[in-house]
Amino acid sequence: MRRPGVRPWLAVPLLAALLAGCGIRSTQVPTDFGPAPSRMPCALSGEDLSNRTGHGIPVQVFLLCASQLVTVDRSVRIPDGTAEAERRVLVAQGLLDQLAAKPSAAEKQAGYTTDVSEGVKVSGPRGRDPEDTFRLSTRVQDLTPFALAQIVCTFADSEATAADDGTVVLGGSDAQPLRRYECTADVRSHPGEKQPPSTEVTAP
Repeated sequence: MRRPGVRPWLAVPLLAALLAGCGIRSTQVPTDFGPAPSRMPCALSGEDLSNRTGHGIPVQVFLLCASQLVTVDRSVRIPDGTAEAERRVLVAQGLLDQLAAKPSAAEKQAGYTTDVSEGVKVSGPRGRDPEDTFRLSTRVQDLTPFALAQIVCTFADSEATAADDGTVVLGGSDAQPLRRYECTADVRSHPGEKQPPSTEVTAP
C-alpha cells in the first residue's frame, strides 16, 4: 500500500520551486559545451604579473585587450648614474621594447595583444627639437592606429616624459613636423577608432 505524500510526477516542479525559494535559479542554458573559461578577460593573477616584472625600474605599458588599452606592469633596467636626458631616452626605449615583446602565455589566454612591431628604436631631440622630444626610427604615419595609441599613452604616462600633462612630443625618421600627442580617455577606450589628439610643434 502506497504511503500518502507527494506524487512522483510532482517532484520535479516542486524541487524547482524550492530551489527558487532559496535564491537558486534554475537554468535552461545547455551544459554540454565543455568547461567554462578559466580566466576572466583582461585579468591576470599575481603570479602572472610577477613573471614579467623583474629587477629594475617598475613601469607600466599599455597593451590591447577587449578592444581597449589596458596597463600591465613591467620593469626596465637603467644603469646607475645615468644623466637625466640619457635616462629618459633609455626609459623610453625600454618601454618600446616591452610594448613590442610578445605577450606571455597567460596574457594571451587573458586576451592581451600588442600592435607595436619589434625593432623600433627611439632617440632624443635633435637640432632645434624641444628637449622633451622623442624621435622614432620609423615614420609616425607608418604606425598602425593601435600602435600609435599604445606608444602615446605608454610614453605620456611614464617618467620618460618631462611633461606631466598626459602628452608626449613625437617625431619620426623623416622631416615631418613634430607633433604633441595626448592620451585621452577616448583613446584608451577606443584605440584605433579615436586617434590621439595632436598639435604641431613649432621649432623655437
